[in-house]
Amino acid sequence: MLKRYFPIIDWLPKYKKSYLSGDISAGITVGVMLIPQGMAYALIAGLPPVYGLYAALVPNLLYAFTGSSRKLAVGPVALDSLIVASSLAAMKLANIEDYISMALFLALLVGVMQMVMGFFRMGFLANFLSRPVVSGFTSAAALVIAISQLKYLFGLEFQSQGTLNTFIAVIENIGKTNIYDISIGIAAILVIVGLKKVHQKLPAAMVVVILSIIGIYFFMVNETDVHILGKVPQGLPDFVLPKFSTSQLVVAFPTALALAFIAFAEAMTIAKAVEEKSNEQFTRPNQELRALGFSNIIGSLFQSFPANAGLSRTAVNVDEGAKTGLASIISAIVVGLTLLFLTPFFYFLPKSVLGAIILVAVYGLIDLKYPRQLMKQQKDEFVLLLATFLTTLLIGISQGIIFGVLFSLVFLVYRISKPHFAVLGKIKGMEYFKNVARFGEDVEVHDEILMIRFDAQLFFANVQFFKRALMKEVRKKGPRLRYVILNAEPVNYLDDTAAKQLHSVILQLKDRGVTFKLAGAIGPIRDILIKSGLLTVIGQENIYVRTAEAYADSLKKVEKTAIQKKVSLQHR
Repeated sequence: MLKRYFPIIDWLPKYKKSYLSGDISAGITVGVMLIPQGMAYALIAGLPPVYGLYAALVPNLLYAFTGSSRKLAVGPVALDSLIVASSLAAMKLANIEDYISMALFLALLVGVMQMVMGFFRMGFLANFLSRPVVSGFTSAAALVIAISQLKYLFGLEFQSQGTLNTFIAVIENIGKTNIYDISIGIAAILVIVGLKKVHQKLPAAMVVVILSIIGIYFFMVNETDVHILGKVPQGLPDFVLPKFSTSQLVVAFPTALALAFIAFAEAMTIAKAVEEKSNEQFTRPNQELRALGFSNIIGSLFQSFPANAGLSRTAVNVDEGAKTGLASIISAIVVGLTLLFLTPFFYFLPKSVLGAIILVAVYGLIDLKYPRQLMKQQKDEFVLLLATFLTTLLIGISQGIIFGVLFSLVFLVYRISKPHFAVLGKIKGMEYFKNVARFGEDVEVHDEILMIRFDAQLFFANVQFFKRALMKEVRKKGPRLRYVILNAEPVNYLDDTAAKQLHSVILQLKDRGVTFKLAGAIGPIRDILIKSGLLTVIGQENIYVRTAEAYADSLKKVEKTAIQKKVSLQHR
């Protein structure tokens, strides 16, 4: 039982010496990455940089004990940080203390929701985030993050809310650009990109952080010339209970719910990608929810804002040879040592460098290839992606993901309300029954027989579509029509509304002198036919195992064998 909730109990006794070098290398490298990334992502969230280190410490450590994935690297994430910033900005909090307190409470609330979802086995909810929604949302969020960092890159000072307002404010204040900040920021971008081209594994972000601190410390004449971080608190985070009011709980609830859902979907997407590449299957969705929830709940008590699995850090973790959660434990130790001994050195770190790190990181999140592919192949999916993108960019982060899911559900309902309906014909000389619209002269068609296939479950949302499509084809056949054969193999469900409508259709056909035949019905459908009384209306003699049998019997009466009768009518 304990192994289920604490997977470390499962993998630690089986630990091999051969894993150690990869785990140590990955742990140190990711730990070094977490330091500048954590501080940068705290800026995105609107928090003092040290809170990024707090979010990189406790949640990361706890996930190593509770996470089912052995390679995910947990900590602050750009996208989640932006959601925190947008939600807290909307609350119009009075001061920075209230802002920090609400950020910690949001982590607690997100954690509780994830934990509850995990215990109620709601991991399947991640399936409602389709790839077009994720792509559109991520690309828009990357742009929102990039725009939010422009003021640090240009060294501008202004207050604004909303992506569009921020972008306009940057344009209006562009004349006030701090030449030192923009120069340092552009140089940092060039160094990071250049080092990554030399070798992907180089800790480029940490290199520019160290170089910029050294440069400012030795060469800055006046501290007002460059916007620097200033004092960063030293020491491990204290235990603090998040403070909140009932009204704040009500306001924060929708954002926390969206963030819990988004964070889990992100983590599962990354975990699945890693496991597909390595052919190792460890991740259990419901345990991931519990692990992320536990990490955020305890993390919030040690001054962490919402944390999640990071794509770039996980990629580095895998590339460096991480095999188990020991890598995450080592990276947490690196962050802990930094908090204990190295934070005074960050006093001279330019904010434009952190802005540059974020801009380079989010650039890789903007995907132009996939939308172009959808535009050529699946235009309806492209519309879904575009709608999510524009909603996220122009209205808001939380609204973007919520509306993206709603758009997906609308598309789903539309598709299942009008599924594929095919008129079939027998391929000449073979027992294949195919769509006459696709095979034309290769099929034989008889005026007295109409064969159809309905490629979906038959229920209240699409039964009227089925009825209209069927009667349209019946009218096309004209007065010579004697048999309608439904290939029911694709039909996996029949609800009460559809059963009653089908009953009505069969009686209408009988009034026209047309016999309705059903072929290939699966077991659950046969059970429903019995319980609903449809079998009596259709007639046992008109139920067939295969379409070929129904077709042959319509052309020339063929007596069924005992086994054919048994199989065609079998039910529970």
